[in-house]
Amino acid sequence: MVNLLVSAATVLLLMFISTQLFWRIDLTSEKRYSLSPVSKQILSNLNDVVYIQVYLEGELPIGFSKMQRSLRETLDEFRIYAHENLQYVFVNPSESGNAKEREAIYAELYNRGIEPTNIYDRDKEGGSIQKVLFPGAMISYKGKELPLNLLKNNPALSGDENINRSIQAFEFTFIDAIERLSIDTLPKLAFIEGHGELNQFQTGDLAQTLSGRFKVDYVELNGNVGQLKDYSIVVVAGPTAPIPETHKLVLDQYVMQGGRMIWLVDPVRVNADSLSRGASTIAMPNQHNLDDMLFRYGVRLNSRLVQDIQCAVIPVNVALAGQDPRFAPAPWPFYPLLAPPANHPVTRNLNLVKTEFISSIDLVSDENGISKTVLLSTSQNSRELQAPLFVSLSQIEMSPRERDYHISNLPVAVVLEGEFPSNFTNRPLSPYNNGAPFTLKPKGVSTKMAVIADADIIRNDVRLRPDGALITPLGYDRYTKQTFGNKEFMVNLVSYLTDDAGLLGLRSKEFKLRLLDKKKISEERLKWQVINLALPSLLLVLLGVAWFYVRRYRFSRRE
Repeated sequence: MVNLLVSAATVLLLMFISTQLFWRIDLTSEKRYSLSPVSKQILSNLNDVVYIQVYLEGELPIGFSKMQRSLRETLDEFRIYAHENLQYVFVNPSESGNAKEREAIYAELYNRGIEPTNIYDRDKEGGSIQKVLFPGAMISYKGKELPLNLLKNNPALSGDENINRSIQAFEFTFIDAIERLSIDTLPKLAFIEGHGELNQFQTGDLAQTLSGRFKVDYVELNGNVGQLKDYSIVVVAGPTAPIPETHKLVLDQYVMQGGRMIWLVDPVRVNADSLSRGASTIAMPNQHNLDDMLFRYGVRLNSRLVQDIQCAVIPVNVALAGQDPRFAPAPWPFYPLLAPPANHPVTRNLNLVKTEFISSIDLVSDENGISKTVLLSTSQNSRELQAPLFVSLSQIEMSPRERDYHISNLPVAVVLEGEFPSNFTNRPLSPYNNGAPFTLKPKGVSTKMAVIADADIIRNDVRLRPDGALITPLGYDRYTKQTFGNKEFMVNLVSYLTDDAGLLGLRSKEFKLRLLDKKKISEERLKWQVINLALPSLLLVLLGVAWFYVRRYRFSRRE
């Protein structure tokens, strides 16, 4: 009786302790079900309900069913730390049997920012039918809402790989959205103007995308040191006129105070308008007047144009003289397509990044301990041409020879991190700050900046119409109908430079894609069908026969 009471008391005690203590064990090799500390902290600190509507429900193809299941598991994991402050529901936007109602729902989702995708699936009779899916979600918090597109659609990858990459990004996508909705006052971002930089139309799509994270301003420098102190990050995008020393000092002291910078500078200028009209042009070194400052920070921009065999195509008129224009795609080595590496959170799982008339960057050795990380580089087959040089569309007729493209991995985009030295140390300061006295900071606090030797990475196409300017999405190629990874690269880069909480590190999570060998399945299909169907039945028969003889032997011995 005493033993029974002790056992019962022990069980009750263990049950009580288990309700008070929280512990979980993730036995997966890639820690698929383990949230990062920053995610747990953000979810635990919610003081209102986050409501999530996911538009993945109904009859889904196998890949999207896997995506739905993984998303449900991720949201369940979120609820463990957010408790009742996170609610979610899965909705089928195609549930209505009325075609007009479905179209109205589709239009509403699209207008709210949820992008559709068309897929082909098998019907019950074995035929092929087209379905419209909205693999996205709408997340609401404190009266604000944000659309999330969950499908990573890289045309260079298979459907299974895109689904897997989408699943990998779930934690970052939702935690980043919750963090953005939690901010009461948006930080400020400045695009610098006044030196021939890209205008508000040419950077319009990126500015619109970033407006959900920052208050975006276009700023002309006035020479006052401290003018940029209220900005979290400053972008210099494609200056074509020399930046005066008084303005360079403003940028320099902004960096010294811990400001984050993105320098998008073309070392070589090419008149693309002349080329678009079928003529030729001269590529000349760009007199931007930033070489000394960037060299001081740890990089050198080379006044050489890069050509790469891995490049975009452009339409070229192949019709004979006197015939109607007939355009055909032709590779243009001056437009390299850069493959982002998978070892950095900024570039992980990105599509190719399209560039135009880019140059290379040299990493300068220094004694300031500046960390330098190459984000984008050319392919294994590239070369450099010293400016000034002649550029003409007629060069397309010359097929590139691989032996001429013998340079590999030329750096094009670099992130610098550390304590930068001022470019104005030991200079007379009286001409600066509009004559007002100020204290020069000769060495900065630890900060980050990015240097990219191509401003066109952030330039979207603009078409002027009678009703206004039509801004094409950044990275979209009108000719090939393909969207490159330019916008996601820039958004990730801005997030990385301003991310003090370490959220972008969530993009480093990797799930191994364990796919079946389809060729082997086809070759060995009959063998495995026989094994799976016949072997279990054979084992049962053998076990039955063995058990029969065992019983017979045991009972015969008793007799």
